[in-house]
Order: sequence, then C-alpha cells, then structure tokens
Amino acid sequence: MTQLRIKELLGRANLILDKGFHFLPGFVMVKSSEMEAILDRIDASIPEDIKEAESILRRREEIQLEAQQRAERVIAEARNEAEKILSESELLGQVQREAERIKEQVLSECQQLRDNTIEEAKRIKVQAEDEAHHIKEGAENYAEQVLANIEGDLTQLQTIVKNGQLYLEKLKTSAGSNSNAQMQSQQQEDYTAANYPM
Repeated sequence: MTQLRIKELLGRANLILDKGFHFLPGFVMVKSSEMEAILDRIDASIPEDIKEAESILRRREEIQLEAQQRAERVIAEARNEAEKILSESELLGQVQREAERIKEQVLSECQQLRDNTIEEAKRIKVQAEDEAHHIKEGAENYAEQVLANIEGDLTQLQTIVKNGQLYLEKLKTSAGSNSNAQMQSQQQEDYTAANYPM
C-alpha cells in the first residue's frame, strides 16, 4: 500500500514537470512549493513500511503469547479433568504420564511456532527496511535531479536578464548618435545576439 502511494506521489511529481513552463529544450520551470510539497509527502510515507514491520512483530508476539496461554489452559484443564475422573483409579499413573507427554508436545509445538513467528517477523522487517531504503534513495536521487534542473534553469534566466540589462545600457549610450530607423535595426540585432547566440 505504501509503495503504491509513493508511486502515485512520484507520478504527481512527473505531472508537475509535464505542466511546467518549457522555455528551452530540456529545461522546465515549475513551482518550488508544489515540488517541495510532493517531496515532503514522499518522505512522510517512507517510515510507514517500518511501522508496518514493527506492527507485524508485535502481532506475532501476541499470537505466540496467546498460543502459549491457550496451551497452558488446555494442559491445566486436562490435568484437572484427569485428576477428577481418575484420582482413585489404577489408571491414574498412566493418565498422568499421558498428560505430561501432551504437555511436552504442546510446549514443543508452541516453541516451534514462536521460533517460526520470530524468524518470519525478522524476515518481513528486513525486507520492509530494504524496500523503504530503496524507495527513499530513489526519491532523494529524483529530488536532487529536479533541483539541479531548476538550478540550471535559474542560471539560464539570470544570463538572459544580464544580457537584457547590458542591451538597455548600450541603447542609452548610443541614442544620441543614431537615427530612429538605424536605432530600430540595431536594437533588433543586439537583442537577437544577446538572447539567441548562434
């Protein structure tokens, strides 16, 4: 369930990228608040796997305890019933031996169940921790890549703004010596050269 939720959140992150502003090939501008919200939700979802594993371990211990208590009740009831019915019988010794055998058998089965339950719970916990680690690692790598792309986009935009400022400064210095027609032609050439270099 957690894995599906994380996949859904990653799908939403991809959708945000698809809907972002594509201003140059390979560059997309997105709202950082939307991307941060998605990444926070992914991070919040990761520990659920560990919690599920811990919950399974607690449930396994409860099952083992219930089985042991049940076995003890069964043994106590069997012993009381045997003592009640055969307390004065010649079969009392035989019944006591049988009860002891049953007790040992039940205890052995409970111990085996407990051992199997612990091993299974450990395996599930290790598996959940590995899966959570891989999911977190993938999400971090993806977030790092997205932030690197955003940084590149911002650098590109900063270059465009600086070129525009230089262009305007150049216009101010050359305004007195050029005619209107020459100025318009020069403006077009300078703007093209500054923002769309060959």
